[in-house]
Amino acid sequence: MPITILLADDHAMVRRGLHVFLSTQTDMKVVGEASNGQEALEQAEKLQPDVVLMDLHMPVLDGIETARRLRTLLPGIRIIVLTSFADQDHVIPAVRAGVKGYLMKDIEPEDLAVAIRNVYAGQAELHPVAAGQLMHVMASSDVSLQEQQSVSADPSATGQIQEQQKLKQPLQMNGTSPGPDMLTRREQEVLGLIARGLSNKEIAVQLVITEKTVKTHVSHLLDKLGLADRTQAAIHAVKNGWV
Repeated sequence: MPITILLADDHAMVRRGLHVFLSTQTDMKVVGEASNGQEALEQAEKLQPDVVLMDLHMPVLDGIETARRLRTLLPGIRIIVLTSFADQDHVIPAVRAGVKGYLMKDIEPEDLAVAIRNVYAGQAELHPVAAGQLMHVMASSDVSLQEQQSVSADPSATGQIQEQQKLKQPLQMNGTSPGPDMLTRREQEVLGLIARGLSNKEIAVQLVITEKTVKTHVSHLLDKLGLADRTQAAIHAVKNGWV
């Protein structure tokens, strides 16, 4: 069965271009189009697509609110944002609204197809700049929490906060939290470049290796750290001060 996709963008030319390209993918099928957020909700409820690929800036109902309502209306739906904006005012609300992909409109067509497949499979897909914005916010939140802990005069409250932090720690292996020392030198280099927001292609150029080799290193480090995707790896590395 092909991945069914609903396109939502207020520009007809954008929808047309996406429709033409996605129609060339044998495992994908565009089942509908919408020119604004309200139409997207109505079409999604009617067509029950696997994936909604939509812009953020749309009339009647913007992409953020559309995403929130879609997640309530159809909890299992995968939402991918395709936009021209990658600042915090757009990225963070979109992620909080439940989008699983945040991509820029200058993405290469084949990369878009790969991203759709990955999101459909349950992975998150964030443009490097969007991932950087998310990591910045999370790192800032951690600093604020640490400052609150340092001035807390209530031992019991501090203990509760520490317990909550333990619950948020990544998957543990052999009783200890995965650390950078379990990665090879090359895997650590790749992880550092991921955390800086570089794509696989850019990492390959930086390290003078093939893109296929980069993908192999990424796969290995994700397995070792018990993480699902490169976005989680980047956030994990920043939060733990590895980079």
